[in-house]
Amino acid sequence: MWQHVDQKNNMNILGIDYGKKRIGVSWVDTDMGMVLPLTTVESGKWKVDLVSMIGEQKADKLVIGLPIGLDGKENENTKNIRKFAEDLKSLVNLPIEFVDERFTSRQADAMGGTASRDEKSAMVILQSYLDKVKSNPG
Repeated sequence: MWQHVDQKNNMNILGIDYGKKRIGVSWVDTDMGMVLPLTTVESGKWKVDLVSMIGEQKADKLVIGLPIGLDGKENENTKNIRKFAEDLKSLVNLPIEFVDERFTSRQADAMGGTASRDEKSAMVILQSYLDKVKSNPG
C-alpha cells in the first residue's frame, strides 16, 4: 500500500471525476492555489495508472466528485462512486473527501482551453472543494 507522509503546511490535492469510461484528474498545490488539469485515466486500468499517478504527484488528499440526484438523494451512480472510493482507499492510505458534482459537466463545458471535459470536470470538483474549505475554515 502506498502512503505519503510529509510534515508541511501546503498540500498536493488531486481532484477526481470518475466515469465509466474515463477518470478525469486535476491537481493543486495549496501554496500555489491554482487548480490545473492533470490527465485522464482509462477506467478499466485505473488501479495501476491512478495509484501510480497519486504516488508520482506526492498527493496528500483526494477529492472525488459524488453524483447526488437533483432531489438531493443518492442514486445507483452514487453507490458506484462510493465503491470506487473504497477500492481506491484500500490501495492508497490517504484521506478522501467527496464533493457534490451536480452541474460539473455543464461548468466544464463552459471552460475554455485544451484540457479534456473529464479533466475540466475534475478541476471544477477540486475548485468546489477548495471554495468550501476556504469559506468554512476549521
